Amino acid sequence: MAGLSLSLLLVVGLVAWRVLDTGPYVAPRPADLAPRSQPALAAQTLQRLEQAVRRGDPRAARELAPASNPAAGELLASIASNARALRVRNFALRYVDETGGVEPDGSWSASVDVRWQFARFDPVPARAEVQVSFEAPESPDGEATIAEVGGGDLRTPVWLSGPVQVRRGPTTLVVAATSASTADAYARRARAAVPDVRQVLADWQPLLVVEVPASAAGLDRALDAAPGEYAGVAAVTTTVDGSLASDAPVHVFVNPEVFGRLQRRGAQVVMSHEAAHVATEAALSTLPLWLVEGFADYIALRDVDLPLSTTAGQIIRQVRRDGVPAALPGAAEFDTTTTHLGAAYEAAWLACRLLAELGGEEALVRLYAEVDAGRPLAGALREIFGLGPAELTRRWQATLSDLAA
Repeated sequence: MAGLSLSLLLVVGLVAWRVLDTGPYVAPRPADLAPRSQPALAAQTLQRLEQAVRRGDPRAARELAPASNPAAGELLASIASNARALRVRNFALRYVDETGGVEPDGSWSASVDVRWQFARFDPVPARAEVQVSFEAPESPDGEATIAEVGGGDLRTPVWLSGPVQVRRGPTTLVVAATSASTADAYARRARAAVPDVRQVLADWQPLLVVEVPASAAGLDRALDAAPGEYAGVAAVTTTVDGSLASDAPVHVFVNPEVFGRLQRRGAQVVMSHEAAHVATEAALSTLPLWLVEGFADYIALRDVDLPLSTTAGQIIRQVRRDGVPAALPGAAEFDTTTTHLGAAYEAAWLACRLLAELGGEEALVRLYAEVDAGRPLAGALREIFGLGPAELTRRWQATLSDLAA
């Protein structure tokens, strides 16, 4: 034994272990037999779903789900039904790439480029990458099926997340993953927001789309936002797909968990505020945030008969506690995770209200339009109101001091 080589000892030991081992021997699986994603089959299934959605055919869509997964069938059927109710146009699906690994049963997820457009309300189609989960065919000549749409770290549009209620009017469209009665309430508020905005912006040709996911988490998924990013806001106006293109579709997205706690008047103020953002194309604006948000609140609160102790209550309490702010609210104050977000909105509104008192409503509208068109704020303020940013800030601070006294 002393003369045996190390390699021979290793071989002898391995043989002895195999002989003594009482468990069944399982040959290693060759690497080329490991489960793989099947993008070609997935693309064929997506093409069939695209056709079913374009036809508004829930039965054909349901057939693309695994027979063992009725929930997936219901989801796909609802997408086709939603598309018909929403009059979706230019719908297209394109397989992009696998996301993550392939499961032992052969299932996998992939990012899918989705294109869609709500007829009449969206100027151009929106595009977003959405995660779709596939199951491998049960036989060599079978077809891939779709087990889930949405999820992961990608955007999940509200109308692709499950059944929605659709309320369509001449100037408003509501897409709500809610009960019928709740959708009706959102539709009433959307309709009421249109004249609120047009009293100040008479030239606006309203086409207002409001999307209401089932939950705050659904809002995060619809906006591809970090969990809880919009936990403190009732609604947000932004592009549907996160695009920065000037003609990208812009909708109002509601956080139902915050909006649902508002009283009737407060809920209408929020809806009219967001409609003002749509009318002024604020989603892509580079205006100072105090002017963007203050102007929208000026429109929403213009005819609301409430005392300043209510409409400016948060900023009044903040001034009494911390003193007058050194500057008009900016990005830090309007961060959606800040604890004093309501006070920032009220402070911005008081600045715009002050300008309207100094020069009139038309002057405020002119200021917004000219600065939005690219004119420097300082020059526009001096020409229209006869004061510069520093003087405006001092007068605004004096207003806050008087209210907090």
